[in-house]
Amino acid sequence: MDVGQGGAIPANLAPQLSVVAPVWNEAETLPLFYARCRNVLDALVERWELVLIDDGSADGSREVMETLSNSDSRVRALIFSRNFGHQIAITAGLDYARGDAVVVIDSDLQDPPEVIADLYAQWKSGFQVVYAMRSARVGETWFKRTTASAFYRLIRSIANVDIPLDTGDFRLMDRRAADALRSMREHHRFVRGMAAWIGYRTTAVQYARAARHAGETKYPRRKMARLAIDGITNFSYLPLQLATYAGFLVAGLSLIGVLAAILIRIFLGHELTGQATTLVSVLFLGGIQLIFLGVIGEYLGRIYDEVKGRPLYLLDTVFGDPRASSPMGSSKRTAGTYRDRGAGPEARHGDTDE
Repeated sequence: MDVGQGGAIPANLAPQLSVVAPVWNEAETLPLFYARCRNVLDALVERWELVLIDDGSADGSREVMETLSNSDSRVRALIFSRNFGHQIAITAGLDYARGDAVVVIDSDLQDPPEVIADLYAQWKSGFQVVYAMRSARVGETWFKRTTASAFYRLIRSIANVDIPLDTGDFRLMDRRAADALRSMREHHRFVRGMAAWIGYRTTAVQYARAARHAGETKYPRRKMARLAIDGITNFSYLPLQLATYAGFLVAGLSLIGVLAAILIRIFLGHELTGQATTLVSVLFLGGIQLIFLGVIGEYLGRIYDEVKGRPLYLLDTVFGDPRASSPMGSSKRTAGTYRDRGAGPEARHGDTDE
């Protein structure tokens, strides 16, 4: 395994750049991902860190992450107690990242680590948020490209924030922007929309998204659909407003139908009767009502998840520098029982209360 022998960051110095990468069943890809990140970061800054978050992998990713962390003190690995989801994994990485700037990138190598240099250059020129915009999507199916394009354009048209087109979670944020993002603790998260909501000086870097290095996509259609629902419901009231619009539409059509029946009775002497018409009307109205009850239920479910007050995630283990074994800032936001393995024989057991 290609592993560097990075030196420890002095205790009184924070990394200049943190790279946060969620991991889910990426054991084949992780060594190359680490090597490419290391090559880029060594050329950019003197002090950097790589924060890997294992989101309940079952393929040996955890062991690979432990090996990387033991071999290079600049690598830390957060091991979730179970699968909490990609967006929560990003949040955990932001909680633990200490850099003056933070890059969020997937570990499957579809987002080339070499683009980090372009993001960093834009940050050094004065921008606080630099997002990577996909100019091409290599290795993706026609269905994936088409639905992704349609989704981005839909949410851009209905959201109450300006979410950039063709942009995922791959981006750089300076410390102020990263802290603003991690202060938002809702459970149903759409990080790319939340990053747009915080504002700050923003620019884009174009890049071609590569095909996966190994394995298959870890984002099946069901998860993509859930992410789309999270994005729409987190940043738009339109689904709720549609109930009002549908109500006015049905009421208007009903009024037109009544007027038509009256005119036909007056001028033609015919009466409109029939159980089929009544049945269709009842079923149509019942279907509309059930649809919007479901929409209301979706929003109510999100409110219920928030008022329960559960932590966003739980940690089982932290591999890496023991000086960074607890999240930055106030310790009221996440929780996890973990074993800090970064101190070798001095590894300790404890609870995080954030």
